[in-house]
Amino acid sequence: MGTFEIGVILPGIAVQQRDHIDLREAARHAEDAGLDGVWHGDHLAIGAPTLDAPIALATAAAATTRIRIGTSVFIPALRPIAWAAKQIATLQHVSGNRLILGIGSGGGPAQWAAAGVPYTERGRRTDTALTLLPRLLAGERTQLHDEPGEPSVELAPPAPMPPVWIGNASAAAIRRAARLGDGWFPSLISPREVAEGRKKLFELAAEHDRPTPVIAIGATSALGTGTPSRQEIASGISSAYGRPLDDVIDIPLTGHPKEAAEKLSAYRDAGAAHAIVGIAGGDWRTQVDLLAEVRNLLR
Repeated sequence: MGTFEIGVILPGIAVQQRDHIDLREAARHAEDAGLDGVWHGDHLAIGAPTLDAPIALATAAAATTRIRIGTSVFIPALRPIAWAAKQIATLQHVSGNRLILGIGSGGGPAQWAAAGVPYTERGRRTDTALTLLPRLLAGERTQLHDEPGEPSVELAPPAPMPPVWIGNASAAAIRRAARLGDGWFPSLISPREVAEGRKKLFELAAEHDRPTPVIAIGATSALGTGTPSRQEIASGISSAYGRPLDDVIDIPLTGHPKEAAEKLSAYRDAGAAHAIVGIAGGDWRTQVDLLAEVRNLLR
């Protein structure tokens, strides 16, 4: 049985204020607890308080020495591609090359309008970013076909291209991961859906003569007592994503760490090697400690 790594989404503004914890302390706590990564979402204008992902992760990187830092997920197509490359290269430098680059093209039309990028161009611009980022980070002169005037640029200093995990569970995301990614990063799906996606991923990667990307799942948890119930968390998922409650009722990780480990072992059996967990309730530090117990049980 292969190893299974667990990372945690860093606390948002409201949780930081509630639990009297900032990003530096949160990242150090996750590292000291023995988790494998700290992660942060990339949002511009979603109608809720959010921090800028590259700056938040740079803060986490500066406060830690071992733990990976990850984007869950970075949306390069919201930015000029050279700017996205500069942010990624900078995160590699300040973290000592500890970055995992989850990439997506999501968010509603309002977020894309705020960035001045047509919503209909998000898929094409994401594919262009995935194609050009390795060259830009390597410091190669690169022509930017999606930018006005199609300039040719050379960025410095160079940085190693981080592993790229393609977010979303859609067929398009699986195709993109097989063709351009190092990992597939779906969120809030069942072990059965992971196994089905892995089969498609294997077939498509073989067609492109590429190794099968690793699989990381996005999960949500509230462990121990005095936290939201599985029903409550699943109802929130159902409402937020317009999915039937029966489809998502088994997804939240709740109860004793042993129960969560058993649930994650089903994902491991289906082909996943990583779980990136968003905490849905309870004191953030305590929840991280419980996730560390889950990680130890899986090993």
